[in-house]
Amino acid sequence: MGEIILIRHGQTEWSANGRHTSYTDLDLTETGEQQARLAGKRLQGRTFAAVISSPRKRALRTAELAGLTVTETTEDLAEWNYGEYEGITSATIHETDPAWKLWTDGAPGGETPDQVAERLDKVLAHARTFLDRGDVALIAHGHSLRVAGARWIGLPASAGALLKLDTATLSTLGFEHGEPAIDTWNAACS
Repeated sequence: MGEIILIRHGQTEWSANGRHTSYTDLDLTETGEQQARLAGKRLQGRTFAAVISSPRKRALRTAELAGLTVTETTEDLAEWNYGEYEGITSATIHETDPAWKLWTDGAPGGETPDQVAERLDKVLAHARTFLDRGDVALIAHGHSLRVAGARWIGLPASAGALLKLDTATLSTLGFEHGEPAIDTWNAACS
């Protein structure tokens, strides 16, 4: 049985300075492009039954530079919609709302944790349909992939807060004795 490989996109200007980025369609920085190429080297030798990406250009460019051929895109892999907090850092948000936590509160005008979990549950269910034919690559974003990791092992979306995920890292979702398990998490590609 195959595994699901989560690939977070390479660095963007906003990811480098901590600004929440969901629907804003940013390019990778030069560092992000280098990170994506390194991720591709780590993926050499794997064959993928499916390569599914967020439609944002930072995810698609990461796939391209990693040498992956995207077989489908889906909005369900898009980043958590930050609504009114798009482009703003958590530190700035905490100046006016010190108790705010994305993982429990969601974002005003954006998505709740349950809404993000619902999207990622659909993605994971779809990815599982390919696993009898090989591995599946999911190329997406930090918070959405953290939710995917939590949901894979039966935890609520809020548990994604416990799963750090750097840019252009690889994580592997597999099985242990037939039960969903996280095999690797946040593996650097340097």
